[in-house]
This record gives sequence, structure tokens and C-alpha cells, in this order.
Amino acid sequence: MTAFTRVPHWPLHRRLALVGAVAAGGLLLAGCGGNDDMKGMDHTGAKESATSKATAGSAAGAFNDADVSFAQMMIPHHEQALEMAGLADDRASNARIKSLAGQIEKAQDPEIVTLKSWLKGWGEPEKAFSDEMPGMNHGANGKSAMGGMMSEEDMRKLEAAKGPAFDRAFASMMIDHHKGAIAMAKDEKKNGRNAKAKKLADDVVKNQSTEVATLRTLLDRL
Repeated sequence: MTAFTRVPHWPLHRRLALVGAVAAGGLLLAGCGGNDDMKGMDHTGAKESATSKATAGSAAGAFNDADVSFAQMMIPHHEQALEMAGLADDRASNARIKSLAGQIEKAQDPEIVTLKSWLKGWGEPEKAFSDEMPGMNHGANGKSAMGGMMSEEDMRKLEAAKGPAFDRAFASMMIDHHKGAIAMAKDEKKNGRNAKAKKLADDVVKNQSTEVATLRTLLDRL
């Protein structure tokens, strides 16, 4: 008679219980592994999203309300300076006045383009207020809410002048105009946040302060 090891014959309910326990254990392990994978996917997605936002923020540049106001106000301020400088070509008689007018055009025209590009990148409008709002262009006294801006009457007088009369009017008006720009630039340097805007403001203060000194010297001689 051949010897053999006899396997115990367990009752059906015990065998079913054992199979159920093994299956449950497998599902539990699979579930744990699945949760770890999902967590890894979620974390990766969150990191990628945060990185994308950080990159977008860096591209636009951190800014605050002072930066926006500086750009919005400096654009029309520069535009009027270009209008004034453009009159010098066929009205000025002094060579130094003509040279300064050309210098103003060369410096401020590119700055207008830069200021507009910043506002677009920040998602802000180029104009802070509607042109129809009182005080935006010229208040009750004929002057603009922006420092140094010429009134419509001032611009008509400058346009009508020629020769030495134009030279004197241009020098006097541009001194006031530059002083207004310098004041706005100093405010930006103090309260702004955007590094590029503050750098441009610093350039405005330095360059236009030098031009004011030159204009004052010219005005004394005209």
C-alpha cells in the first residue's frame, strides 16, 4: 500500500471564507497602490499648474496700482511733449531749441511704445478715464489733472508763435511740462512695484532734469 499525506477535508464554509480573505487582501493592496499613484498624479499636476502661473507672472512682471497709473498718465504726457517738439522744426529759430526738440522726440516716442506694451501685458487699459470725464484733459482752470500738461490755449499760442517768440515759449512751457513728468516719475519710484517701470521712471527723472537745466540756461539767453 502506497503511503501518502492526506489533505484535510475542510468544510465548504471554511474554504469559502479563506478564499474571500485572500481576495479581500489583494483588493486592499491594489487599492493602496492605486491611491499612491493618484496622489502622485495630483501632486504633479498641481506643481505644473503652479509653475505655469509663476512663469506667466514673471513674464508680465509684478505690478501694482501705482505702476498702472504711472503708465496710463505718462503716455498722454509724452504724447503732448512730442506734439510740442514737432512744432519746433519749422517754427524755432534757435539751433539748440531745435536740437533739444529732436532729443525729446527720440527719447519719448519709444517710451510710449514701451508703456503701452506694459499695460497690455498687465491686462490694463491705456486710458484710466474716459476722455469725456471732467478734469481728464483740462479742468476748470484750463489745466490738465496731470502735472505740467499744457492747456488747449497754451498749445494754440505755441503753434501760432515763430522765431524767437516760439523759442521762448517752447523753453518756458517745456520746463513746466518736464517738471510735471519728473514729479510723476518720482511718485512711481517711491510707490511703484514693477522693476522695469521704476527703472524707466528713474531715467525720466535723470534725463528730464538735465533738459530742464539746459532749457533754463537757454531761456535766460533768449
